[in-house]
Amino acid sequence: MLNAVVDIGKTHIKLLVLEDGQQQACFTSKNAPQDGLYPQADTDGIWQWLCSTLNTYPRTGEISALVVTTHGATAALVNHNAQDRNTALVLPVVDYEFDGVEECNGDYAGVRPDFSETLSPQLPAGLNLGRQLFWLQHKFADEFASATHILMYPQYWAWRLGGEPASEVTSLGCHTDLWQPQGQDYSSLVDKCQWREYFPPLRNAWDELGYVSEQVAQQTGLSTTCKLYAGIHDSNASLLRYLPTDNNSNQTLNVISSGTWTIIMQTNRPVDNLKAARDTLANVDVFGRPVSCARFMGGREYETICQLLGGDIGMGAEAAAIQQAIDERWMVTPDFSHGNGPFGHAQPALLCPDKPPSPQAIATLYCALMIDQRLNDLNASGPVYIEGAFLKNPVLCELVAQLRPHQKVMLSSDNTGTVMGAAALMNFNHRQQQVTDLVPCTPATFSQLAQYKADWYHAIATRAAQ
Repeated sequence: MLNAVVDIGKTHIKLLVLEDGQQQACFTSKNAPQDGLYPQADTDGIWQWLCSTLNTYPRTGEISALVVTTHGATAALVNHNAQDRNTALVLPVVDYEFDGVEECNGDYAGVRPDFSETLSPQLPAGLNLGRQLFWLQHKFADEFASATHILMYPQYWAWRLGGEPASEVTSLGCHTDLWQPQGQDYSSLVDKCQWREYFPPLRNAWDELGYVSEQVAQQTGLSTTCKLYAGIHDSNASLLRYLPTDNNSNQTLNVISSGTWTIIMQTNRPVDNLKAARDTLANVDVFGRPVSCARFMGGREYETICQLLGGDIGMGAEAAAIQQAIDERWMVTPDFSHGNGPFGHAQPALLCPDKPPSPQAIATLYCALMIDQRLNDLNASGPVYIEGAFLKNPVLCELVAQLRPHQKVMLSSDNTGTVMGAAALMNFNHRQQQVTDLVPCTPATFSQLAQYKADWYHAIATRAAQ
């Protein structure tokens, strides 16, 4: 029996086919926003790639279940009554990095809930989904009014494949301004803007929403008996792998989900100490419980630093190059993400040669220090589990372990945590603890790392004082 997971990230999309929990096939493609009415998600390009990939895979007709996981801060305005769901968007899906939505900031401030209600900090561009929707409603009033539903991004794709309209809490609770994590209900913003009627019924991430439609079956080769599940926000899919199956454990743990974003999620800790100004916030797990989080745009910043310093992001960082960067105090200071993370308003500085021997070493040190900072911002205790893209950079993981000597750092045995977490939704009530093959991370032993860290903070403070 085959199952499939579609993982739509900000920079890549993936289709993974599983048989009895084991990978049978994996297909990937780049994902990038498109120009148009405004910068927008390439929904047609994603759909065409998915249809083409499924059509060319010889066992597509055997796929009995499919689930979608996507990045957050994204929703689709659709007309559920449209005959063809491929053309049912009433407006293009906004790219959350489009800063044009900030033109509504003055008016939006009048309806935006306080951080104490939503635990959602004020973020740049469209990273607060509520701001996107507010901008669309005022900029394109007629089109907005023609929508029947606001669908969060995983549920949009489930719907487009043939499922029933649904809402789901992991995407609703991802710094959207739309959700009260502690009250487990929509925020005051939703009622002030009269959006509640646009959101379809809440469903669990593991609920079945129906089957692939006949039209989609013809386009993809999928069977009309293929079940569709509600789906999940990608970081929460990574977290799900570590949640106990009995849902009763009080253990505190920290999961680092890395990709375009690096998100540190902490379970079973109070959310009282979260601070909007530090970009700490609460996400919501599949059971609707608040999860303390701290984030920075790790994958994007790593890439940006390498490019600025003339490096190739495809090359790894060698230990000798890391030690040289430490010895020479070659470093960069935040922010390289246009306003996110703990130093979101800082001006970046390149405190190193224009063409250093190993830009990857400097970028690696930067990301390790940022992870350490984010864990400190959460007063982190308990084990640390690293998932995702940064597993491909073992020296970075070892640096984190050296910086956190009082915490056990463990590495996922593969870099498909998001996909495997999402896959668990298809047999959720009979799932087993997923993460059994964890690898202890041996701390690095770089000399002068503590002094390098102190100098990094001094450079940040000096820059801020200028």
